[in-house]
Amino acid sequence: MLAVNDFVNALNDVLWGWPMLVALAATGVFLTVGLRFMPWRKLPEGLKLSVRPSKGAGDISPFQALMTALAATVGTGNIAGVATAIYFGGPGALFYMWVIALVGMATKYTEAVLAVAYREVDELGNHVGGPMYYIKNGVGAKFPTLALVLAPAFAIFTAFAGFGIGNGVQANSVASALESNFGVPVLVSGLVMMVAVGLVLIGGIRRIAEVASMLVPAMVVVYIGGAVMVLAINYEAIPAALGLVFYHAFTPTAAEGGFIGATVMLAIRWGFARGIFSNEAGLGSAAIAHAAAKTDDPIQQGLVGMVGVFIDTLVVCTLTGLVIITSGLWTSGVNGAALTSAAFGASLPWGGALVAISLALFAFTTLLGWSYYGERAVEFLFGVKAIWPYRIVWVLAIPVGAVTSLELVWNMADALNAMMALPNLIALFILAPAVFAMTRNYWAKDK
Repeated sequence: MLAVNDFVNALNDVLWGWPMLVALAATGVFLTVGLRFMPWRKLPEGLKLSVRPSKGAGDISPFQALMTALAATVGTGNIAGVATAIYFGGPGALFYMWVIALVGMATKYTEAVLAVAYREVDELGNHVGGPMYYIKNGVGAKFPTLALVLAPAFAIFTAFAGFGIGNGVQANSVASALESNFGVPVLVSGLVMMVAVGLVLIGGIRRIAEVASMLVPAMVVVYIGGAVMVLAINYEAIPAALGLVFYHAFTPTAAEGGFIGATVMLAIRWGFARGIFSNEAGLGSAAIAHAAAKTDDPIQQGLVGMVGVFIDTLVVCTLTGLVIITSGLWTSGVNGAALTSAAFGASLPWGGALVAISLALFAFTTLLGWSYYGERAVEFLFGVKAIWPYRIVWVLAIPVGAVTSLELVWNMADALNAMMALPNLIALFILAPAVFAMTRNYWAKDK
């Protein structure tokens, strides 16, 4: 196992080196500029559209599509992932999570637009889409040979990535949090999650969307409420915490206490990696959920889609990061969900329990959302007959993830994320001019 972990670590050093960081950032910057900073200017419009009654073809409402996408993204990345970024990259890592989120709004917008524009209806009558479909139908119209390689590559990476980012990481983090806070054996947590997820998956995307629409808003409000309470208690430390974030974004962080120190490159690397892990902009995964939305307008669903990045990273992750830094425990040497739990617990007697419960709910919904992504990936590769076998394997993998090494699970998730991003980023660059044109036409018509 140690040898496998060392190999995955070495692979991550390559996959998440400068080329990948530049590719993700450059794609976001290119799309942001090409869209004339529209995602920043039209965020209020996206918020309004996300709750507006839906019309048009599709399987779930735009709000349910957003909640399903958020179910898959608001997970351990918001609790354990932020802590890991600060543990390895110092406070400056939070700054780079903001950077990748700001440009990631344009990336997520473009992915959702393309998902609706190039979606299909499968033999069961479901609307299916996402990168594999906009590569097949969009990129394929210009570069057929390239599409024949990239579309199945994305689907394969997604089917496997789900077991890391959407299954193993979530199950492992929940089991660890419940064991440390409530003494629940990790295997018991894994088995309970397995049964609960299995019961929901029986109902397919509509059941997943219904559960996500109930749980996601409630759990986000509860977690944000707890974080705001902690920051209100520690309000005097907030200016200094923000100062550390901006200072160490451009200056190496010296070793202190249990913190071993971090270079600016580590801050960028961990900030970008955990930012992408959290909001998934550039991976293309959320586009799979948005493709099922009831809408006749790709641009409107794109506006709804970009709201997910704002909520996930610029709100939830920011609050988590500030709670950790203001607590002073980021130098304690504690990592992952345990660090976030300790930071909340330092100010609230029930803070550790709040984090454990939030983590369990966040991860549960992520398990649901990513199971849908994996299903659509295997359906693209093998047809609808592959959906049920994939669901069975998915459910059985949950207790395995719960008892697997945290470091290995996180490292495998990072590697698979990078491999998903590669074909998607290529497709975004190729199809960006079409999105720019559709966007200009939409706002011209609106005027």
